[in-house]
Amino acid sequence: MSSADHYFTASPASPQELRTIDVRLQGHEARVVTAGGVFSGDHLDQATKILLDAVPAPPATGNLLDLGCGWGPIALALAFASPQAKVWAVDVNERALDLTQRNAASLALDGVQVALPDQVPADIAFDVIWSNPPIRIGKEALHALLAQWLPRLTPDGVAYLVVSKNLGADSLTSWLNTSLGAPTTRLSSSGGYRILAVRRPSSRSEGNASN
Repeated sequence: MSSADHYFTASPASPQELRTIDVRLQGHEARVVTAGGVFSGDHLDQATKILLDAVPAPPATGNLLDLGCGWGPIALALAFASPQAKVWAVDVNERALDLTQRNAASLALDGVQVALPDQVPADIAFDVIWSNPPIRIGKEALHALLAQWLPRLTPDGVAYLVVSKNLGADSLTSWLNTSLGAPTTRLSSSGGYRILAVRRPSSRSEGNASN
């Protein structure tokens, strides 16, 4: 990845440098394509592994969201677990979306739909969100991202987020509960990471969320 590129860059300038890796997702062995210019472009990162090991099974049907999909490990895991569901893989990075689409197609996971954030229809509500959110975009941008997507949970929906304790998991929990009004609990802790379970914010708190 070039010094000017970040995994949250829309169109990375660094060489794509496709590579193939073998991963295990939801009990399935999968050979996937990754590349430079996306998050964790050469392996399945530890935080995502911890998330996938900790979360309960997703709903069998409905709309499921991988927010910040990268090359697609979470979206692919959701699709393996719930083949009858529609899995939305959302990212601002166009290379990430292309890789996720390639990987879903090669694994015959037809329920995966890749999309830029503004391509997701506004009337869709999500039954579950799994995410390794892009903490390094900065606190203000992260709060705006979560304030945009968490209100799109269904009334019974839950978002599961993996966040490093050293990168502000506990302060994020406080902000979600108090400023966003999204009831948040710690599902588990492992390897320095917190798994947060987040419910849909109240509409009044959502409108008053601050940084």
